[in-house]
Amino acid sequence: MYRSTFRTFQVVSNLFRHNSTLVVARNGPRVLFKIPLVVIQSRFLGQDAKNKPVQSPLGSLIAKESGEKSTSEEEEAKKQRESSWRTMKLTLIFFGMSFTCLGTYLVFVLGAPERDKDGNVIEDDLSNLTIWRQYFVRTYRELDNYRRLIKEPSRDKLLPDPLQYPYLQPKYTLVLELTDVLVHPDWTYNTGWRFKKRPGLEYFLDSLHGHFEIVIYTAEQGMTVFPLIEAMDPKNIIAYKLVRDATHFTGGHHVKSLDKLNRDLSKVIVVDWNASNVQFHPENLLKIKRWEGTDEDLSLVDLSIFLKTIVDNNIDDVREVLRYYSKYDDPIDAFREKHKKLMELLEAQGAAKKEQEAKPRPWVPTIFSRKQY
Repeated sequence: MYRSTFRTFQVVSNLFRHNSTLVVARNGPRVLFKIPLVVIQSRFLGQDAKNKPVQSPLGSLIAKESGEKSTSEEEEAKKQRESSWRTMKLTLIFFGMSFTCLGTYLVFVLGAPERDKDGNVIEDDLSNLTIWRQYFVRTYRELDNYRRLIKEPSRDKLLPDPLQYPYLQPKYTLVLELTDVLVHPDWTYNTGWRFKKRPGLEYFLDSLHGHFEIVIYTAEQGMTVFPLIEAMDPKNIIAYKLVRDATHFTGGHHVKSLDKLNRDLSKVIVVDWNASNVQFHPENLLKIKRWEGTDEDLSLVDLSIFLKTIVDNNIDDVREVLRYYSKYDDPIDAFREKHKKLMELLEAQGAAKKEQEAKPRPWVPTIFSRKQY
């Protein structure tokens, strides 16, 4: 019995798989009943004629609960969106009101006219305008002054006027970067910030004293620079110290503004390792290699010889010399090689001259060398 039932189930399954019909025969081949497959699917498998499942009571309950759950989730998401939008609107309103109040306060404070000791209004070039235009124009001028204070140098003349006779004013001005040219900063957890002095610094300053007006020009803060220079230059050979407030801030970088140096730029030499620091006047730059704090470095000695050579030759426009050495990656090393060859040539010429003087002169008889009898 079980075997016949299992056989019947296999036949029915094959019919379903091939999407055919079921033919039932009673009493042999005389009577045939052709039952459509869809009827069997509807009766026995719980599917309608369009291949759609017939919902049972349990299925209907599950479908109803899932529908209610999806509806509640959509309502919750909608409430969250409304809450977020409400919060964003309140935030925008708050910031808008805050900026409006701040702007109004700035206009009334910065745009107010100046007053004397008695409280009377001092007339200016805007007094003939309407009140609201006066306040707005004065506010714009004040904000522009703050912008210029941050971006441009703090004064039009960074150095005082050159000294007049009978005082000694060196012909050339030497502008030096402090960091990684004269000193090298170093930080450790135990000691904090320390500055290492470059080898040959004392000789460098002493050899150029009187020949150059030495100026320190750096983007470092004055609270760091001033005590550092006092410690490394006890003889006060460095004439002036210019710090960050004397630089021009552009493109996120502090640039040395030589236009406001109050010196003839044909006599100004800037020694720096970073060309961006002198991007307004690259023709005045002597770019040297950055000092990393090594003790074997003697570049300052060669640099002093190079600068003294300019003084000895009385160069009218130092920019021509600097333009020539700008094609070398290390101009100090290039000058060292040229100076070495020049010294060898001078020594050879001197040796040849001494050898020529040491040779005996040939005797030439004259009437003045004849003996008297």
